[in-house]
Amino acid sequence: MTALGDNGPTLIIGGGIAGAYLAALLGSRGEPVTVFDSRPDPRKASDGEGRSINLAIAERGLAALRQLDGVVDTIEQLVVPMRGRIVHDGHVSGLQPYGNLPSEVLWSVDRTALTNVLLDAAEATGKVEIRFGQRCRNIDFDLNLVSLSDAGHGDQWYQVPFGTVLGADGVGSIVRSEILELNGGSIRKEMLDHRYVELEIPAGPDGSFQMEPNGLHIWPHNDFMLIALPNPTGDFTATLFLAAAADGPSFAALESAAEISSFFEENFADFAAMVPDHVEQFIDAPLGRLGTIRTRGWSFEDQAVLVGDSAHGIVPFHGQGMNLALESASALNAFLLQHADDLATAFAAFEADRSDDADAIADMALENYVEMRDKVNDPDYLLKRQLSLLLGERLPDYFRPRYNMVMFSAIPYADAFARGDQQADLLAQLVAGCDTIDDVDLGAADQAVLALGPLPTTP
Repeated sequence: MTALGDNGPTLIIGGGIAGAYLAALLGSRGEPVTVFDSRPDPRKASDGEGRSINLAIAERGLAALRQLDGVVDTIEQLVVPMRGRIVHDGHVSGLQPYGNLPSEVLWSVDRTALTNVLLDAAEATGKVEIRFGQRCRNIDFDLNLVSLSDAGHGDQWYQVPFGTVLGADGVGSIVRSEILELNGGSIRKEMLDHRYVELEIPAGPDGSFQMEPNGLHIWPHNDFMLIALPNPTGDFTATLFLAAAADGPSFAALESAAEISSFFEENFADFAAMVPDHVEQFIDAPLGRLGTIRTRGWSFEDQAVLVGDSAHGIVPFHGQGMNLALESASALNAFLLQHADDLATAFAAFEADRSDDADAIADMALENYVEMRDKVNDPDYLLKRQLSLLLGERLPDYFRPRYNMVMFSAIPYADAFARGDQQADLLAQLVAGCDTIDDVDLGAADQAVLALGPLPTTP
């Protein structure tokens, strides 16, 4: 039977969102923690370093962040609320609201800004030390030693003792490799043949937004798409998702400035008009990879456990990667409290509780990519969506769009996935042969929904 601190220091490898948040949780309840992160301190890094896809904070993320005093109030100053989707398809659609309720809103936030708030919160506990530029190299579980290299001293290696290692070091996790080597677990990496680049839509005159700021903008093109999320400074972070190589449009086909310019003028003309240097931005932007990480065997005995992307990396198309990581870190903390004197049991219970949910949101994120790039302007999809919102308004305890269950509730991902499939089959039956919402037999729809039974409950 082992508790945190019994056999040596508690170390968190990785100081990103999951690691910083978990450190803040542990520190706030008096647990001494040392965080090691391979990158420079983002609070001191130069502008543009470590750029990444903007994040959308949803209810799951908010629920986790509310456990830290004052954090949500601080983050509210850094976000722009997004109340729905805005589709660019020859013309700009009106706002397609995410739901019927005022609370069904997403918050667009810069990843680095959110990370900085969590790092500050962790250090403010007085129990957390954070060391940057320290890369984990390997772990000796027999001697309870972690080997690291120090970027500030020529990558010189050194060792530190540990009692417990919490691996929050992302999709390329060293901690995961070390754990799986010993526990007989497995990892499956499912890489997409699509890649992405990030571009910026600058602010207009006097820092004004060039587009509606309170929506997620989508330019759908069947096999590829562009999205844009607002920033408080009046600019937008845009991301192009496109095949790496294909017979049609692909990154491989865009080799010259003329080809890039033609591609944007043909597919994203209004975007190109707002971004005079889009060709130069495209050429200079690093090409990112997209994939899903599924791991079995998140822990080793009472010595180490994985959390966040180290255990379950997902693609960004449902805006849930960060929310999943925060929710999982919160769950790990809860199991550590529940089994305070038995880390091995806490770790095993944590994986048993979260693995099905992680797989479910990974699958839903992949499905949402198809929806965003191919269906948001499809009449059949729009009719089902309209009916879905109407049924949710008429029978809120029995029907809620799957997207809304995922984004605006704490219903377990696996339950939302299963219920969503049932509702999708029902919607297909209800709109068969219908052209408008007036053609739908709402009485029959109500009865069919009631036959499904009440919605899944939150934990």
